[in-house]
Amino acid sequence: MTPSSSGSPAAELAPSPAEPLRFQVLTALALHRMATTSQLRQMLRPDSSRQLFSRVLNKLRSTGFVDLTPLLGKDRSRTHAWYLTPEGARLTRDLPALRGRPPYPITSTTAASLKTPHTLTVLRTHLPFAADARRLGHEHGPWDWTPEVAHPIGEGERLVADAVMHYTVIDGEHRLKLRAFVEVDRTTMSSERLAVKLIEYARLFRYEAQPVGRRRLASAGPAWLRWYPIYPRVLFVLTGAARARLRNRISDLQAMAAQHPLVAAFSHEVPLGAAILEEVEKHGPAGSVWVPLTSGTPRPWTDL
Repeated sequence: MTPSSSGSPAAELAPSPAEPLRFQVLTALALHRMATTSQLRQMLRPDSSRQLFSRVLNKLRSTGFVDLTPLLGKDRSRTHAWYLTPEGARLTRDLPALRGRPPYPITSTTAASLKTPHTLTVLRTHLPFAADARRLGHEHGPWDWTPEVAHPIGEGERLVADAVMHYTVIDGEHRLKLRAFVEVDRTTMSSERLAVKLIEYARLFRYEAQPVGRRRLASAGPAWLRWYPIYPRVLFVLTGAARARLRNRISDLQAMAAQHPLVAAFSHEVPLGAAILEEVEKHGPAGSVWVPLTSGTPRPWTDL
């Protein structure tokens, strides 16, 4: 891949500095649910100062559009996670970047504290992809990562992906549009429950919705075609435990892909991979940190 110039599509896709930063912050909090000051800076304007974002956030808080919940770091230092108030959620309802996307506002400090660890880790996973896109001249900005996307999989059940990612690889005049379901595992569930997510993705791949109250007609194809021209690849990102334990969880995902008949058939059709979040942050998603769930050596996520 060849890095693009400053006039690249990736630069054009990023939030425009001409747009008021307060609107960008409100949009980011509406889409991503919650973020720290540092995360907002990395996502929206990585070349700007933390003080600029602090001023904007404090102004938005004083006008009643955002609030915060305290976080305690490993070094006992204190920081905060920001989220929209009900008034802020109403204000952002019709923003262009959020049209067609269901709102999931966090409207109280109690709700924020319950959702903070997972929500911030999902956003933390997004940031290395955004940094890679800027570095490589690809297209992937703050609005190309949608958390908590639900799809029906039959029998009244739904699959809720932690995030859906849209990413366009630019190589000269060639554009390759990639999509991915992203599952973020903080080692808060059993390894078996994590691996069962693969069954749900395999069910979505095969699921065909039928009109209610009508005879079965000729199939219109899988339901996922309503949203995606190609079924998104599935990426598992693991953190929250020692490397050995995380690698064991990746092995369990590989075992599910090999042994479960539905998942095994699915794995021949859709790229599946897993990586440790700290390695993604250190080497970038374009590094050889993704373990294929079928077989093979670690590689970039685009090569799964």
